[in-house]
Amino acid sequence: MPYYICRLAAEDGLLSSRSVLAGSTDECRKLFESEGYYVLSVSRDWKKSRFQSIRFGKKIKDRDFIMFNQELKALIKSGYPILKSLEVIGGRIKNIHLKELLSRVESDVRSGKALSEAFAAHEDRFGKVYTASLMAGERSGNLVGTLGRYIDYAKVIAQTKSKIKSAMVYPTLLLAFSFVLMNILVYFILPKFSQFYQDFEAQLPAITRFLISFALGTRKYWYLVLFPVLIMIAGFLVLRKRPDVQLRIDTFKMRIPFGRGIWLESGVSLFGRTLGLLLEAGISLISAIGIACQAIPNRFLVSLMKDVPDRIKNGESLSESLSKASFFPPLALDMIKIGEASANLQGMLAEIADFYDERIRAKIGTLVSLIEPLVIIFMGLIVAGMLLSIYLPIFNIIRVAR
Repeated sequence: MPYYICRLAAEDGLLSSRSVLAGSTDECRKLFESEGYYVLSVSRDWKKSRFQSIRFGKKIKDRDFIMFNQELKALIKSGYPILKSLEVIGGRIKNIHLKELLSRVESDVRSGKALSEAFAAHEDRFGKVYTASLMAGERSGNLVGTLGRYIDYAKVIAQTKSKIKSAMVYPTLLLAFSFVLMNILVYFILPKFSQFYQDFEAQLPAITRFLISFALGTRKYWYLVLFPVLIMIAGFLVLRKRPDVQLRIDTFKMRIPFGRGIWLESGVSLFGRTLGLLLEAGISLISAIGIACQAIPNRFLVSLMKDVPDRIKNGESLSESLSKASFFPPLALDMIKIGEASANLQGMLAEIADFYDERIRAKIGTLVSLIEPLVIIFMGLIVAGMLLSIYLPIFNIIRVAR
């Protein structure tokens, strides 16, 4: 969706120029004419359109979407109509992808669709949880309260993701540094020592001969190394979008000894938090359970949950149905059973999510504390091997010279 520059004249004769994201020139004219302006001219804003065309994915950050919902909640609570609220927020948003999407949502709402219907067309960007929450708020007449609950939900999810990412920054930097160090030694330092050793006609150790041959070979035939790697990366990025490949990847993740517990408990936490949000918003258990299952990030675990909605329809309790999914921990099942018996299922689901979020953060911290020394040891061994391959021949040359 491109940007357009519109030259406008107000009723008092004041001239102005505004850049707006729209589907066509006619849409721009209708937009400003509805606000009481006289549209003098409409033309493409090529400066913004040029930057807009350079895209590496349509990423909308969690922070931007949470802020949008906070503003939407505040405006609706203060009495603004939904359409006017979308117009006001859309005019201030800086994220081009979110701005474009809100422009489409605003257009759908203007044509008579409900807010949940307008966002339903973009469930691949925000998920069914958001549209289900909006629908529940519209049906109950308490959209402000539903948005507030969703904002709290989204903040917890975003904070958990942020903590996991920040915990993995240091090990990732160590690995990247070790990779850069290896490349410097192999591609720049070893070839120089190779010429030095040839001048002395020294007999080189096996490790030095291997590394020098590898360094000279990769420098000469770099394309034989680079192209296969690029092809494998591109093939993986294409294939990973296929559902069967995603299922195999997620199945493999569940076989990793330490990672299995993290992904399993993450699935339990997200399922519990999502189901609790939907039930609190007034959605029935049978309708909410299907949406909550899709919130689980591992597709293998989702496949184990496919029969849960049917079991509930057949009269089984939630705890009984989840126990047959064969991956819910006994503690979570017991807490759900207590919630059902005490008519406080939403509260117990929130407790489950908080409990397993804490466990996940503790396990991530333990994993990072294990990875850090392993990476340091790996870097030390690489550097030690490189130094030995360089200096052993020098010691031999000095000994022969004496």
